Amino acid sequence: MTEPDQPERTDEKNAAKQGTEHEREPTLLEQMGGVSGLIYSSVPVIVFVLANSLFDLPVAIWSAVGSAVLITILRIVRKEPLQPAISGFFGVAIAAFIAYRTGSAKGFFLFGIWASLVYCAALVLSVVVRWPLAGVVWSYLNGSGMAWRKDKHSRLGYDIATLALAAVFAARFVVQRWLYEEDYTGWLAFAKIAMGYPLYGLALLVVVWAVRRSDKRLKELETGEELTDAEIEARLRVKYGESPAPGTQ
Repeated sequence: MTEPDQPERTDEKNAAKQGTEHEREPTLLEQMGGVSGLIYSSVPVIVFVLANSLFDLPVAIWSAVGSAVLITILRIVRKEPLQPAISGFFGVAIAAFIAYRTGSAKGFFLFGIWASLVYCAALVLSVVVRWPLAGVVWSYLNGSGMAWRKDKHSRLGYDIATLALAAVFAARFVVQRWLYEEDYTGWLAFAKIAMGYPLYGLALLVVVWAVRRSDKRLKELETGEELTDAEIEARLRVKYGESPAPGTQ
């Protein structure tokens, strides 16, 4: 009597499983900063520049820190992930402290400039040691494991994605360092915002490409037999009407 209900229960389980999978993606995007991250990260910078132009450096420092505190409280009230809120607050606090110690408004951007160089170096180093951070971080956030490291094609995709992120940080360092040396504080603020989430978003498109490429590749390896590079090349040659290489038949 209960057998006719089993297909329905199976469908319900599959639907629930698919629903759970769909619910995880927004959480990952939120951990990456979310759409609102651009606004949140821009407000303290804009407040600092405006306050410094209208008043003086101490007022600008406290205004930026105050806006960061308000943003943090807002994110907590809205029950958004705490990690971006806390890291954003401490980033503004460190920048404000450096500006206070240097006695210069442009010092507010010094921490971000050198942080970009450090991030770039770490990303490039991760590719050199064959642990591309784009793949490592994505796998950690999703709990999908490191099986992709055993497949050189998947690792190559993550290498490209990691280098794309490294290029973003390298561009930030070069441009903002030059503006810092030239005392263009206003343009520094513009560059920090324009080269922040918008530019980072472009690099994330490469990361998404690498993830999809790797997922597709790993599924093919799981569902079919694992082939050597020579065997894969031979099959591709047959598929496209080329003569197979000697010794691969």
